[in-house]
Amino acid sequence: MPLSEHEQRQLDQIERALYAEDPKFAQAVRAKDPRVHYKRRVVEAAIGFLLGVGLLLAGVISKLTLIGVAGFVVMLACSMWALSSWRHMSGGAASRPGPARDRRMRPPVSSRSRLMERLEERWRRRQERDR
Repeated sequence: MPLSEHEQRQLDQIERALYAEDPKFAQAVRAKDPRVHYKRRVVEAAIGFLLGVGLLLAGVISKLTLIGVAGFVVMLACSMWALSSWRHMSGGAASRPGPARDRRMRPPVSSRSRLMERLEERWRRRQERDR
């Protein structure tokens, strides 16, 4: 939903005040493309994955099971982190936290309304048939 003109003016005013008060923080927070943040997270996760592979190999070579398991856990965690960041970066619906997941489980509003219409029509036909 787009902002009204009044809300847009207020937002611009807040943004100008933030820049005037702390320009370094405002520049750090403001990103022209939010995908840059997620791209950095994917790269960090890839580096972490490689570290996990190193730990896993070190565990296998040294025959220390705990180090190998730790390496595997690091690899798994970094894979999940990279996948999550990749979905955010590509704008997939699965990347949205919270209520978005509930929306995926339910059919879209138009499908639900059509379903209700069909059910109501069936109900009417049954009532007419039983008379």
